[in-house]
Amino acid sequence: MNQHYRETRKIDPNRGATLGDGSPNDADRIEIGPPQLAFGEWAAAGLELPNLQAMRAYRLDRLTQHIVDRDYGGVLMFDPLNIRYATDSTNMQLWNTHNPFRAVLVCADGYMVIWDYKNSPFLSTFNPLVREQRSGASMFYFSGGDRIDPVADAFSNEVRDLIAEHGGGNMRLAVDKIMLHGARALEAQGFDLKDGEEVTEHARSIKGPDEIRAMRCANHACETAVRKMEDFARANVGDGKTCEDDVWAILHAENIRRGGEWIETRLLASGPRTNPWFQECGGRVCQQNEIISFDTDLIGSYGICIDISRSWWIGDQKPRPDMIYAMQHAHEHIMTNMQMIKPGVMIPELTANTHVLDAKFQAQKYGCLMHGVGLCDEWPLVAYPDKAVPGAFDHALQPGMVLCVEAAVGEVGGDFTIKLEDQVLVTEDGFENLTTYPFDPALMGG
Repeated sequence: MNQHYRETRKIDPNRGATLGDGSPNDADRIEIGPPQLAFGEWAAAGLELPNLQAMRAYRLDRLTQHIVDRDYGGVLMFDPLNIRYATDSTNMQLWNTHNPFRAVLVCADGYMVIWDYKNSPFLSTFNPLVREQRSGASMFYFSGGDRIDPVADAFSNEVRDLIAEHGGGNMRLAVDKIMLHGARALEAQGFDLKDGEEVTEHARSIKGPDEIRAMRCANHACETAVRKMEDFARANVGDGKTCEDDVWAILHAENIRRGGEWIETRLLASGPRTNPWFQECGGRVCQQNEIISFDTDLIGSYGICIDISRSWWIGDQKPRPDMIYAMQHAHEHIMTNMQMIKPGVMIPELTANTHVLDAKFQAQKYGCLMHGVGLCDEWPLVAYPDKAVPGAFDHALQPGMVLCVEAAVGEVGGDFTIKLEDQVLVTEDGFENLTTYPFDPALMGG
């Protein structure tokens, strides 16, 4: 093999057999990961890369410990994000979300088996923590038609045998999101089904050191993509043809260029379409001297979610005083609430002690004042006082949790909404705001 061919098969020709995150330096590899562009930007920023092998081992240890702590035989997962957490492998993630053909069983002794699409068992073989690759977990109607029961029966038999060997025969089995036929088949085997989401959400809530390193890299990539989007908006809005979709497409493209994966929503709107919030972006031509607000909801590098929001004033005039006040009020809201974050604080305390938005903004405030984040928006949710359910979140913050602190500020019948959100790490003695993207100085009154 000539030297040129060897070099072109490497992601980074300047490195040896492995990249800085411990993954193979092979451009033809099965395992997905960041490209040279992202690695170069992170190196320039002085970021420390995660060790992916250590990150994967940490996640499996977390899952196994939570299984043992609850005296379960194992946890059976169908949710693509839980499967990503357990195996760090992907396979048509969005399609799999509504056609669940993948499943992963983690047994009480840590033995892990994946059921994947029958033609692609190789997609998780890069991870030696996945001990077996099988197929046969497709129990949805499109796949099985009127004969799903035989598939479900065969699958449940396999699970029973694995639990007998690796779960101590403990028939208390946690399951997250299973199709009806599958749940019935497992119960027919004698399994006592438990809430798998409770297991996985709590396991995922505490990020290990390498997950935090991965999140810092993903955040840098996301903020770089957001800067590209802002530059495009400021250069092109007002040309009579640039629409919301054009602006939003920049974030998608720049996310993918840095090894990102998808964006969960289309939450970008301009001008009066920002109010009420949650109108998704479309063909409206963006105008000068209006607000653009957005929420990234971005699954980025290493599969990490970066969920931040900003509002921009695009134009050569000054924003109105009511817009500046709303922006300053939203900023005060998230910054004041952020100060409550520290280990040991009970989630209901965050609710009770929240910064209170003005009465005119209450009807259209955001759905929560904080929420967890990791591979996606995760447990816990911190509700506003008028939406809190007693007993739903009686848990304390712990170091390693990451919370998104939110504000949506707009009046009923108004012509704008300010949307702000920062992503915050709970540290040993307080918090660290991971989000560095600036707030628009024009809207801040500068």
